[in-house]
Amino acid sequence: MRVLFLGNNWVGWQILQWLVDQGEQIVGLVMHPPQKQKFGPQILEASGLADTRILQATQIKTAAGRAYVQDVRPDIGVSVLFDYLLDRTVLDAVPRGVVNLHPSYLPFNRGQFPNVWSIVEKTPAGVTLHYIDEQVDTGDIIAQSRVDVEPTDTGLTLYRRLELAAIDLFKSAWPHLSAGATVRVPQQGCGTCHRTRDVDRIDRIDLEKAYPARELIDILRARTFPPYKGAFFEENGRRVYLRLELTEESS
Repeated sequence: MRVLFLGNNWVGWQILQWLVDQGEQIVGLVMHPPQKQKFGPQILEASGLADTRILQATQIKTAAGRAYVQDVRPDIGVSVLFDYLLDRTVLDAVPRGVVNLHPSYLPFNRGQFPNVWSIVEKTPAGVTLHYIDEQVDTGDIIAQSRVDVEPTDTGLTLYRRLELAAIDLFKSAWPHLSAGATVRVPQQGCGTCHRTRDVDRIDRIDLEKAYPARELIDILRARTFPPYKGAFFEENGRRVYLRLELTEESS
């Protein structure tokens, strides 16, 4: 199929490279702007596309972006860790729709930092492949799988396992998707949704507040994701960041 790829980060690179290895035709690539790119050079190299076939994500909802999508004539769009919403004009220009690989068990943890909120709010963790609509992670589900949250998980370790689960899910679902043999399942229930700034309300640890032990441990481990700073407390005008190390006793 003619694939329009919209992606970022390590998982985006791995999925794009796998599609290329399967012989799929990558006809267009939409990338985050340079300051937001992760694994940008690897994604660009894997695509094998000339600069004229690359679109910056900030242009996707402009007239130039809509013209670009129509010009590359994709059969399907594949979105992986892509942080920009698509409008109806773009979606309608892709005959078989745009699918998104999201590292949460939808409808739980739409939006940002699903690994954090599965630990802090005890919501199911997992990965989902779904069709994109004009909202945030609300489209019909194609396939999904659960990932257990272990008591020794940090935000980093859970995220890494979600990455691997997402790649496995995509690879298993793609043959059915490319054959047009998928069943669209509407999302059920309200679920949860978070924006990037939502972690601000948990990151500052109030030294004068009494926390249940489980709540405090869950915040600290959920926000342990080196090299990012995460949770902190303030003392004498100084901000001190915390990371939690969890080691399970050997049986």
